[in-house]
Amino acid sequence: MSDKITLVINGETRSCLPQTLLPDLLQQLGFNPRLVAVEYNGEILHRQFWSGTEVQQGDRLEIVTIVGGG
Repeated sequence: MSDKITLVINGETRSCLPQTLLPDLLQQLGFNPRLVAVEYNGEILHRQFWSGTEVQQGDRLEIVTIVGGG
């Protein structure tokens, strides 16, 4: 069964499979996990917790790309 869950990512409603880990979701969305910061339900989520974070129905994520300047 492929019931998907709904998330809000950067203000847009998106869907993914249940039990998707955050790093997998980032890759599915085309982000390089090394170059982003993630706010998860209003809190900055430190990178050390990403691999253990399964996104859930109704989660809100803000994904910000880190841009090097010069």
